[in-house]
Amino acid sequence: MIYPTDTYWKKSRADIFWAEIAPCDHVVQIYENQDVFLDSLSGFVGGGINAGECVIVIATAVHLHALKDKLESFGIKVDSLIDDDRFIAVDAEETLAKFMVDGWPNEELFIKTVSKLIDKAGLKQRRVRAFGEMVAVLWAQGNAGATVNLEYLWNRFCEKQSFCLFCAYPKSGFTHDINQSIDDICGCHSKMIDGNQQSLTHVLYKNTN
Repeated sequence: MIYPTDTYWKKSRADIFWAEIAPCDHVVQIYENQDVFLDSLSGFVGGGINAGECVIVIATAVHLHALKDKLESFGIKVDSLIDDDRFIAVDAEETLAKFMVDGWPNEELFIKTVSKLIDKAGLKQRRVRAFGEMVAVLWAQGNAGATVNLEYLWNRFCEKQSFCLFCAYPKSGFTHDINQSIDDICGCHSKMIDGNQQSLTHVLYKNTN
C-alpha cells in the first residue's frame, strides 16, 4: 500500500503540477472522498484551460454536473468553453458502450471512438488533455481484466497522440487484495497523486514508472 509518508512522494503546488503535466503523462488518483476527487479534477481542467489547451472530460453524469458547478464557482464560463470546443464533456457509460464487445474493450472501436474526440479537440491546433472515468466504471462493475486492458489501450493511444491523461478511482471499489490491486493499477500510469490529502493548494505525487 502506498502512503503519503512514503519518502518517494513529492509535494508541489497544485496549479504548477497541473499546468506542467507533460504530453504522454498518464496520471492516476485513488481517492477517499468526492471532495478530494473534484478538487483534483477541477485543478486538472483549470490547468488546461489556463494553458490554452482543450480539455476532454469523459465522466459519469453525476461528476460532470458537479464539475461544472465547481468550475463555475471559480468564475469559469463553462458554456462558453463548450461553444469554443475548449471543453468537451461526454458521458463515460455512453462512451464505453461504443467500444465494449462482450465485456471487453475492442481496440479498433476504442481507437475510432477516442480519435473522434481528439480530432474535435485539436481542430484549432490546441494541445489536448483528457480525463477518463471509463476505467473506474469498469472497475466498479468488477471487470478488473477489462479495466487494466483499457488502461493499456489508453497508454498506447496517448503515446501516439501526445496528450496527457488523468484517471481516478474511488478507493471503496478496491474490495479484494487492495495492495495488489493498487499495484496493478499504478503499473499502468506514470504518476500517482495522493488520494487522502489533495487540496486546491498543493498535491502530493510520485512517479510510478
